[in-house]
Amino acid sequence: MLGIKGRDWLVTDDGQCQPRPSTRDWDLIRDKYYLHQFLTEILELLSEVSDETEEWDRLPQIRRKVRQLVTNSYWVQTQYLEPSPQTGTALLTLYDEIGYPLTVQNVSFAPGVVSTIHNHGTWGVVAMLKGQEKHTFWRRVEDPEYPDRIEKVGERVLAAGEIISFTPNAIHQIEAIGDEPAVTFHIYGDTQPSSRFKFDPATHTARKF
Repeated sequence: MLGIKGRDWLVTDDGQCQPRPSTRDWDLIRDKYYLHQFLTEILELLSEVSDETEEWDRLPQIRRKVRQLVTNSYWVQTQYLEPSPQTGTALLTLYDEIGYPLTVQNVSFAPGVVSTIHNHGTWGVVAMLKGQEKHTFWRRVEDPEYPDRIEKVGERVLAAGEIISFTPNAIHQIEAIGDEPAVTFHIYGDTQPSSRFKFDPATHTARKF
């Protein structure tokens, strides 16, 4: 299914990709809106949550802030690296410092590149800046013999202008499709390494990411 420009999506722990309300771009236009303002506002949103496991409850507000950022910041839209000829991917960290609780980066995938099947161990919001990606969604299956068994739930093609968000245990796989690299803006919460995995559906196993 092809994406619809301007749509917002939420992927839940059971692999359901749900359409969510989206703010119109023209309602978010600002004369000036910088990355540092965006990050400050995100941290203020998260400071209202007493338990970090409930941070993903703020995803509607975070999606709106992400759309406001990519609508107004030409700098964010254009800060990316060309995919490596060796790996077909590239990652540009937009902001980081010791102890900073957010991951903020732009990621490039060459056409045809496919990611591992993985979760993030935290909430995440991804905005499509350029190109197209096919996301395949998975969920865990109760199986006493194979605790890490997963099954495919569905898939969706996303295009520039769409935003997709994830609960901490949502499982997905990404493939860049089309004739040009897929470029995406990513923001994630404080990832817990013990909760982030990559999955192998053939062997029904999971390994730390």
